[in-house]
Amino acid sequence: MNAPVTSTEDLIYSVEDGIARITFNRPQARNALTFAMYEQMAAICENINQDHSIKALIMTGAGDKAFASGTDISQFRAFKTAQDALDYEARIDRVLGTLEQCRVPVIAAIAGACTGGGAGIAACCDIRIGTEATRIGFPIARTLGNCLSMSNISRLVSLIGPARTKDLIFKARLVEAPEALALGLLNEVVPDVETLQRRATETAKLVAAHAPITLEVTKEAVRRIRRTLSREEGEDLILRAYMSEDFREGMDAFLNKRAPNFKGK
Repeated sequence: MNAPVTSTEDLIYSVEDGIARITFNRPQARNALTFAMYEQMAAICENINQDHSIKALIMTGAGDKAFASGTDISQFRAFKTAQDALDYEARIDRVLGTLEQCRVPVIAAIAGACTGGGAGIAACCDIRIGTEATRIGFPIARTLGNCLSMSNISRLVSLIGPARTKDLIFKARLVEAPEALALGLLNEVVPDVETLQRRATETAKLVAAHAPITLEVTKEAVRRIRRTLSREEGEDLILRAYMSEDFREGMDAFLNKRAPNFKGK
């Protein structure tokens, strides 16, 4: 078995009665993820794969404002070279791939905003439950001017289709809960956060009581059906976005709380 994974201030991990729970715990930053949080999440999934006493995993965010708002933008300040961009996208593909391949059913309890990398995490989960205030989207076309990872684009196309994927990203809009339910971005909508957490626990207990091999095999079969664009196949696209003047402009505008001036360069 891998070394035990413990909680940190930014990511809380617990297990009770065979149900594991990950809570992104940076409500002051709308639960934006640091690189350390991404790595901790991956390590937890690897441990769960070895610990067969765990039957289900719930993922959620602290507070009622956001599930997760993606990667902490301040970490992009260190990007200087093409390799920095490629290494970042390789990390995202690896970490989210580890989450997607976690052997147990993964349930996302989504309160508030679920954007960018946070929406990518939700797309890796098997069941997504939101509240009436949940909003999901990838608004990068009006914020940073970068791109989704190749695996995230593949997941999104598989989940909602190519036309809706382009509509979501081109318009940079956040989908409200009723539309998210209709599109398949959410499986269920409940009234409020209290009900959300209770429903996520009920769902985790339900699937935990079912035949684990049946769930594991079905989950893996569905994953294998989907064609995933590799990072290498999309390397030119990644560099086109992350090495652009627009990305640097978008990052500076975001961090300085101003509107970006994109020029297509």
